[in-house]
Amino acid sequence: MLSSRSLILPRILLAILAPAFLVSSLAAQTQRTPSETVRAFYKAMHDHRFKEAWALTIYRPAVDGLNAEEMEDLRPDFEEKAAAIPDPVEISGEQISGDSATVFVKVPISDSTPQNTSQPVTLIKSGGAWIIGDEANQAIVKKAGRRFFLDALITQHHSDIEDLLKRVIAVQIVYSQQNGVFGNLAVLINAGLVPKAAGDPKELGYNFRVTVGRDGKTYLAGAEPVRYGHTGKLSYGMDQTGTIRSLDNGGKAVSAPN
Repeated sequence: MLSSRSLILPRILLAILAPAFLVSSLAAQTQRTPSETVRAFYKAMHDHRFKEAWALTIYRPAVDGLNAEEMEDLRPDFEEKAAAIPDPVEISGEQISGDSATVFVKVPISDSTPQNTSQPVTLIKSGGAWIIGDEANQAIVKKAGRRFFLDALITQHHSDIEDLLKRVIAVQIVYSQQNGVFGNLAVLINAGLVPKAAGDPKELGYNFRVTVGRDGKTYLAGAEPVRYGHTGKLSYGMDQTGTIRSLDNGGKAVSAPN
């Protein structure tokens, strides 16, 4: 004859497992369609809930494990992407073929016209749920993991600094021809010759400077990452000759080329 103790254990297990079965059942009933996934992604991006947004895509491994400071490093880039999202998002249709799908989103042809064009968004099924992206890029993201966005940000910042230094070379020639001397960073920004972002370390990811010699006939430009290994790895130096020097020296300043 079974003891009362042997009867209690199954009841306890049922009490524990019942909510789990209920949650699983509800999840199956509320699984998003491809179109709903795209809407949820754009909504989360528009609301700046970036981790929630990327969790609906192949880029989830790139944000899982990022700490608050790293998310702040990435925020300006994410906000720029969010700003390009139309509001509201209009979906004109979807096509499903096995474990892949395409959702068609209406986007403006340009800022100056009300006409729209249809832009395809690719999705794949992963773990039983639809996520935005394709298998080839999903493999790349998985391999890079949490470094994916961070390394992409560093590469972008390096390119931005090099472009900015090249721009300084060109505008200094123009400014000196008009004024007889070179201009420092504040002067060049106020004259509209370089973007305001050049003076914003948070947006640029770098501490950027342009200083002018006492006689106004020479200048030095330099840039170091705000957070070495996170917002950049290379430090830069340049003088009025226009020769750019870059060096990975732990985020310290480098002298201009001799």
